[in-house]
Amino acid sequence: MKISKHLWGAHTLGAILFATALSCTLAYAEEKPATAKGEWRSLFNGKDLEGWKVKIRGYDLGENFGNTFRVEDGLLTVGYDAYEKFDDRFGHIFYEKPFSHYMFRCEYRFIGEQAPGGAGWALRNSGVMLHCQPPETMTKDQSFPVSLEVQLLGGNGKDPRPTGNICSPGTNFVQDGKLVTAHCNNSTSKTYHGDQWVSILLEVYGNEVIKVVMEDEVVFQLEKPQLDPNDGDAKPLIKDDNLMLNGGFISLQSESHPVQFRKIEILELAP
Repeated sequence: MKISKHLWGAHTLGAILFATALSCTLAYAEEKPATAKGEWRSLFNGKDLEGWKVKIRGYDLGENFGNTFRVEDGLLTVGYDAYEKFDDRFGHIFYEKPFSHYMFRCEYRFIGEQAPGGAGWALRNSGVMLHCQPPETMTKDQSFPVSLEVQLLGGNGKDPRPTGNICSPGTNFVQDGKLVTAHCNNSTSKTYHGDQWVSILLEVYGNEVIKVVMEDEVVFQLEKPQLDPNDGDAKPLIKDDNLMLNGGFISLQSESHPVQFRKIEILELAP
């Protein structure tokens, strides 16, 4: 059948318009915010450590050596009054429930002096650990949970030192289409000197994307968080050769410098 030039032009134009509309719709769907399952809620009651579990290297789960994790003036505080020497007693306090798709936010500040014997790199250093292994699966002498660490760093008063970096104990991730195996990777955030409160927002979409947001700006983004098959702590967690991490526990860190947290909140998202 012969199609007139007029009909062919109309058909082609219609196809172009349809393709354009479809492309715009898909782009909108990709950028559209995830659906919240509820409202922002606090994970910390400001009174005690209810709902949280402590694990310190060299001690059993639940043994809060030296009252390292405590509540002071309504703030979740990490302190070292009882430490004569830090002795690599890295600690983590885990929220009792795992999460997969969510937004997490908190405020933190570094205070006081570093515990004696703390490493130089641990000065004004803490972290929010995402996709953590269950605390019950950590060995007694394990320093860090297998996780993605959003590293929290305070400035030393003069040198640039970004915060919101990503470290990866027992894990790897993909960035710009490449597998990243380096242990710590810097963000693009500015440096926060002194004892000021700093706000951080984390957007976590299971195994798809994790974003670190400071002052409404994404300073780090990664994809496909996964277990490192070459890491001794991660190997026992690998099931059926599946390396992908779709979720896990959230923990806050003790690395030898006193730090305080407040406004620890989560907004769960529908996958």
